[in-house]
Amino acid sequence: MEPLLDFLSTFAVQFQKPTLAFLLGGMLIAALGSKLDVPDAIYRFIIFMLLMKVGIGAGMEIREANFFDLLAPALISVIVGVVIVLTGSATLARLPGVRREDGIATSGLFGAVSASTLAAAMVLLEEEEIGFEAWVPALYPFMDIPALVIAIVLANLYLQRTRAKAPAGQSAANGERVRVWPIVVDSLRGSALSALLLGLALGLLTQPDRVFETFYEPLFRGLLSVLMLIMGMEAWTRLMELRRVAHWYAVYALVAPPTHGLIAFGLGYVAHLTTGFSPGGVILLAVIAASSSDISGPPTLRAGIPSANPSAFIGSSTAVGTPIAIAVCIPLFLALGQLVFGL
Repeated sequence: MEPLLDFLSTFAVQFQKPTLAFLLGGMLIAALGSKLDVPDAIYRFIIFMLLMKVGIGAGMEIREANFFDLLAPALISVIVGVVIVLTGSATLARLPGVRREDGIATSGLFGAVSASTLAAAMVLLEEEEIGFEAWVPALYPFMDIPALVIAIVLANLYLQRTRAKAPAGQSAANGERVRVWPIVVDSLRGSALSALLLGLALGLLTQPDRVFETFYEPLFRGLLSVLMLIMGMEAWTRLMELRRVAHWYAVYALVAPPTHGLIAFGLGYVAHLTTGFSPGGVILLAVIAASSSDISGPPTLRAGIPSANPSAFIGSSTAVGTPIAIAVCIPLFLALGQLVFGL
């Protein structure tokens, strides 16, 4: 009984932390009808700054890391991203009232990664003084890209089978073969991944220590708090869109993040036992899996599955999935990690 009480106490305490408080505050003022508006340019600049900081820090750490230490977590990330999409395609996409391509697109977005959730989890781990390998954020594309690729390919193959009589591997709309490489390139060119990969390259190949410590590091927490406020307001707005589609999307968005996180936590724990992957790394991996893309994923899926309804996959992610990932899954896996690893 005592471990359970400790777990619940740790979980509840996290809601007092600034990161989660700003998210809930944004939802509250939006619900009260506030006219507060943060320009989209500022939102994108904040995302860029946060991902540059995360990428540079990860790149600097990778310089000193053992390649084989990265191998198991990277492989786990790929597996989790693929499993999330396949599971969503076999469950959500087959429920009554859910169009198959909409369900597949939603599972692809939930298999992809949220940069904001990643940044929030890093801050909370640091506040709890739980260490993790600085290269863990570099796992982002290993989960994000396979999930988006698999979702787009599955959706197009489904549309091909149902709308046109064409050989396997061709799209329904125009008979052209579904090509994977352009999807990968498009994902890499997305604003979020581009910023993260640029930061990784700078941290790995140059000596950015001074600018990192004097510029990016001091701004990180303040910018993150503003981002959480913006996302809280956006989440409340998207709830109205989600009401226009099947309620199964809301159910999926509630259940999927903790389920996906538990899968990653379990595999991460195996990596901890076999390779020494840190407890903080396991927690962060679980949070990455629990997140759903809110920046680079939507435009990639819009282009790759144009017939899918954005209100379904973007609404379920932004209105429910991201708030659940940040406000529930981060404290949940933090508390679980402290219980399992005795932190």
